[in-house]
Amino acid sequence: MKRIGILTSGGDCQALNAAMRGVAKALYENIRDVEIIGFLDGYKGLMYSDYTKLNPVDFSGILTKGGTILGTSRQPFKKMREPDSNGLDKVKAMVDTYKKLRLECLVILGGNGTHKTANLLSEEGLNVVTLPKTIDNDIYGTDITFGFQSAVDIATDAIDCIHTTAASHSRVFIVEVMGHKVGWLTLHAGIASGADIILLPEIPYDIDKLIEAINKRTEEGKQFSILAVAEGAISKKDAKLSKKKLKEKREASLYPSISYELGAEIQERTGQEIRVTIPGHMQRGGSPCAYDRVIATRFGAAAANLIVKGEYGYMVGMRDGEIVKVPLSEVAGKLKMVDPKSSIIEEAKLIGISFGD
Repeated sequence: MKRIGILTSGGDCQALNAAMRGVAKALYENIRDVEIIGFLDGYKGLMYSDYTKLNPVDFSGILTKGGTILGTSRQPFKKMREPDSNGLDKVKAMVDTYKKLRLECLVILGGNGTHKTANLLSEEGLNVVTLPKTIDNDIYGTDITFGFQSAVDIATDAIDCIHTTAASHSRVFIVEVMGHKVGWLTLHAGIASGADIILLPEIPYDIDKLIEAINKRTEEGKQFSILAVAEGAISKKDAKLSKKKLKEKREASLYPSISYELGAEIQERTGQEIRVTIPGHMQRGGSPCAYDRVIATRFGAAAANLIVKGEYGYMVGMRDGEIVKVPLSEVAGKLKMVDPKSSIIEEAKLIGISFGD
C-alpha cells in the first residue's frame, strides 16, 4: 500500500478543494492500493500529528466548493526553526509524523511561504510534491496559480459595481485590491473593469502624476475617476525610505491603509469627493470560476502522476498552457513580480491607463 499525505497551508483561496480532488481521483485511478491521509490546518496538523484518513467519498462534490475541507493556518517560514511554546522542534516533529505514518509522499498546496517550508522538508529527505495556489499569482516557475482568476473575477465585479455609483455622483472612487508585494491581481482586475488609474507595488507612483491624470479627465468632461489600488501600492517618496523608516511611518499613520491616505490627499488637492471601497477577503472566498476548476484539476492530476512515477521534489506548474514540473529549489524564496516594462503594462498605457509614474 502507498500512503499519501496531503495538506493545505497559508491563506485560503478558491479551487483548493478542486485541486485536492484532482490529486485524489488520479491516485485512486492509477494506484491499485492507496490511502490518503489529510493533515488538518496545514503544517500545524503535520507538526502535531493531527490528521484524518480520507476516503473517495470525501472528495465527491467538492469541485465547486470554496475554501478547504482540511482547514488551513499560517506558519511563517522564518519561525519554522524556532521551537513552539512548549519547546517542540517543529521541523523534527513534521519529519517524525511523516515517518511514523510511513508516508510515500507529502502533497502540499500553498503559496510562497508554504513552498519555502516544502523545500525545507524536501531537503530533510521527505518525498514532496507541491501545487501552486494563491490569488496573488506570484509564485515563481508557473505562469498561473489556481485561485487567481476567481479573485480577478470578484475584484472586477466589485469595480464594475463602483462605476455606476461613481458616475451618478461624479466622484473619485478608490477600490483597494489585495496584494501586498505584487500587483498581478490589481493589474488584471483594473484592466478588466476599465479603471482609469492602476497603482501597483512594483511601480511607485508620483502623486502629482495622479492629480494630473484626474484633472485631465475632468477637463475632458469626465466627472468621475476609478482607481484600482493594490494594498501594497507605494509612492515614489516612500519607496526611497529604508524598510525600518517605512515601517515606522506606517505604524504612525492615522489612516488604516494606503487607499485612505491617498484619498485624503487627492480630495485636498482636487476638491473632488473621494470614496474608498475595500472588497477584502471577498476576493478569496466563494466558488472557484470554471477556469480555476480546470487548471486545479490539471495540477492535481499532474501531481498524482509524479507520485505514480516516483518523481519527488517538484512543484507542478504551467508554462505556455502546458503542465511542467519545477524543482522546489528553484521556486522557494522567489517572487514572480510584475515587470514595469512588460507588454501588458505598455498596452494598458496605450489605452490611457495611468500608473502614476
